[in-house]
Amino acid sequence: MAPISLAPLSGRYLSLAEREEIAILRAQQQGVREIARRVGRSPSTISRELRRNASTRSHWVEYRATTAQWHAERRASRPKVAKLAANKALREYVQDRLAGVITTPAGELVAGPEVGFIGRRHGHRADRRWARSWSPEQISSRLRFDFPDDESMRVSHEAIYQALYVQGRGALKRELVACLRTGRALRVPRARTRGRGKKFITSEIMISERPAEAADRAVPGHWEGDLIIGLNRSAIGTLVERTTRFTMLLRLPPMEGHGGPRAKNGPALAGHGAEAVRDAITATITTLPGQLRRSLTWDQGTEMAQHAQLRIDTGLEIYFCDPHSPWQRGTNENTNGLLRQYFPKGTDLSRHSPDDLAAVAAALNSRPRKTLRWKTPAEALDEFLYSAQQGSVATTP
Repeated sequence: MAPISLAPLSGRYLSLAEREEIAILRAQQQGVREIARRVGRSPSTISRELRRNASTRSHWVEYRATTAQWHAERRASRPKVAKLAANKALREYVQDRLAGVITTPAGELVAGPEVGFIGRRHGHRADRRWARSWSPEQISSRLRFDFPDDESMRVSHEAIYQALYVQGRGALKRELVACLRTGRALRVPRARTRGRGKKFITSEIMISERPAEAADRAVPGHWEGDLIIGLNRSAIGTLVERTTRFTMLLRLPPMEGHGGPRAKNGPALAGHGAEAVRDAITATITTLPGQLRRSLTWDQGTEMAQHAQLRIDTGLEIYFCDPHSPWQRGTNENTNGLLRQYFPKGTDLSRHSPDDLAAVAAALNSRPRKTLRWKTPAEALDEFLYSAQQGSVATTP
């Protein structure tokens, strides 16, 4: 056995002194949680230590501090040979699931487009290599099903990523990154992706802070909003009231100069930049009485970057959905689907006049809805305004 290092370790790792204390307590028949409490470590750390580093040369499993320390130092020694580099069968399995050719149901090979590896991510709207393209997590998990009794056929998804991306651990060919779903030639650090949140959004205005009356649709006046996009970045804004499903449409015509060269840091000439959307919402929503202007929920699009000024101009409380969570604005998403009957994808939405939008909104607001017990949104909204008016008259001295 190699000599044991007595150099002090960081608090992240168990020291020889801690292992000696664990051995004594284990000999006293103490349980894992009691040992963890006395040593000052997590119970999972103690359980893992007893399982990994116990002595197995005798006829029974026995924990000894010196043996455990030797096992830990041997396991921590660097450099190590990558598992995929040392195990040919495992490497071939991973490469086949990543880059293996696809076949027809009859078993005939399908080559797909001929695409060479260019050392960087594939271009916008460009052909990509056709392959089986399993994700590293799928490969790692499937190994347990395909080789249930062969412990050598095991590899973590992180080891596969490192074999693709980390220089010096290149057991897999570099060009296989093109078979990953993202196709990135360089790995993006997780910390960088966490920092990509919209700077104009804070935790105080997330949907989790929205009042309960908005969530249960008990009180009208809470709106959901979004944009529907058409040809040449044309857009129409949509506002839907959560309780009555009443819909209002925002015309967002392109600005002068749209289609030509754009000035650096200039406004969004397509007509749905932050200022244009703010002004359109303000002009439309302020036509309603104050009791119908309680809150507005939007996704995290940059068109709402001026939400603070919008709140001042309209009195609306603004809330934002979580990223990639359209179901948090389900009413609005459903209405957008209905609107696509009038404004199909791939058509120029800027050609529609304000009268056109008013007519489409009126058509939706005059449709009976099952969720409203076959009332129309316009009737449900009128009913609320009438009851609110009667209530204010009754309380007037």
